[in-house]
Amino acid sequence: MPTRWKVFFKDSRRMEEVEDGSVQLVVTSPPYPMIEIWDSQFRSLDREIDRLWAEMEKREGGEKLKLALQIYGLMHGVLAEVWREVYRVLSPGGIACINIGDAARSFGGHFRLYPNHARIIEECERLGFTTLPYILWKKPTTKPKYKGKGAFLGSGFLPPNAYVTLDCEYILIFRKGEPRRFKPGDRRRYASRYSKAERDSWFTQIWEIPGARQELTEVERRAAAFPEEVPQRLIRMFSLIGDTVLDPFLGTGTTMKAALQLRRNFIGYEVDEGLKAVIERKTGLRL
Repeated sequence: MPTRWKVFFKDSRRMEEVEDGSVQLVVTSPPYPMIEIWDSQFRSLDREIDRLWAEMEKREGGEKLKLALQIYGLMHGVLAEVWREVYRVLSPGGIACINIGDAARSFGGHFRLYPNHARIIEECERLGFTTLPYILWKKPTTKPKYKGKGAFLGSGFLPPNAYVTLDCEYILIFRKGEPRRFKPGDRRRYASRYSKAERDSWFTQIWEIPGARQELTEVERRAAAFPEEVPQRLIRMFSLIGDTVLDPFLGTGTTMKAALQLRRNFIGYEVDEGLKAVIERKTGLRL
């Protein structure tokens, strides 16, 4: 079965090129709000974020934190526009898998968690999605640091002011409406089946998969959210051969490569056209 693909270098908050209900699966990893490497991207996408950020840099203490929390909400407002489009283009019973990490950061001397996964769940439920059990992706090679020192946050071995490290990310899973229905003996469904060993390994809440190697430029590192095994699993778990997979934050093309290898059609959006050459190297295609 030949596969079809399309890539658009534009903002995925407006996906006019994709018809309503024409996508069966979304696998993506957006920019993470309140993670420093994505600050400039959010500022470029929303003028109010940029204005408030400039104002925040002039403030101190609680006033700085107050503005940071406003910016955090606006960042999720930017992402929510994409989730609205995702809901529109998904077919009934379609699945959206969103890889996201929380952020821990200090503004004005106030250290706190920014729970990105919780905000995305709230936004997607507001749009009408059904939230399904999510996956915790534990990265064995992740060594979070605070102020460049050590792997743990806080006061070393002395209680009570240390912090739990963020060594897991979330793969949130949502469905549009009721589950998909199939006729008995559907050929595509049987051709797409996975083994018992794969089912037992994949359909568990904790995945331990090493993160992607970061032998890339800063721009490429920002876009290289996950190793190929993550979208490969999700595509086989939640779609059939011949289905259409969408990634509204294409990055370096990891989901695209996996989808085409697994004989799914593919649509991708990427706001940074500077990643075109990286995507071409990864997929072997001319865009």
